[in-house]
Amino acid sequence: MRCIYCNNPNSKVIDSRINEETNSIRRRRECLKCGKRFTTYETVELNPILVIKTDGTRQPYDINKIKSGIIKACMKRPISMAQIDDMVTEIDRQVQSTMCQEITSQEIGELVMSALKKLDEIAYIRYACVYRNFKDVTHLLHYLKLDFDEENKIMEKQMKKCPLTANDDKKTNTTKKTTTKKTTTTKNKNKRQ
Repeated sequence: MRCIYCNNPNSKVIDSRINEETNSIRRRRECLKCGKRFTTYETVELNPILVIKTDGTRQPYDINKIKSGIIKACMKRPISMAQIDDMVTEIDRQVQSTMCQEITSQEIGELVMSALKKLDEIAYIRYACVYRNFKDVTHLLHYLKLDFDEENKIMEKQMKKCPLTANDDKKTNTTKKTTTKKTTTTKNKNKRQ
């Protein structure tokens, strides 16, 4: 690494620290010629990802555009910047982990909508309105109904798979049978008297 002061190519590393947030290594160096110190950062070089837009054009992937859209959707909602940053980091991780050099804008939009839906339903609807390009309220209501129906189907499947729910139903049926027997026994006693 060349010294930034005297341009000498020889330097030694004095200290190295890992920066978890930016996934980089900070190195403190000292020039062997002039003795001055400077800092360098070592990061992983990622392959550039291109986003395929709906019209077929391609543009470089930019996480800041995604963050900007999320911030607009979350305006005047009880959502902190830390929550938005966490969401953006997770979306970026998912995009980078695909190991593809191209991704469609629809895929990114679905990732954002999925994350917003878990965080805040109003922000999710706002983002969906822009992302889905609804023409009027009827289209929005139709989309929300489809989304609601799909979510109900998923919940029904989970209820069927969940053994706790089935055990609770058995307990309820057993309780009903016991109550019925007690009532019948009480009626029989009354008839004898």
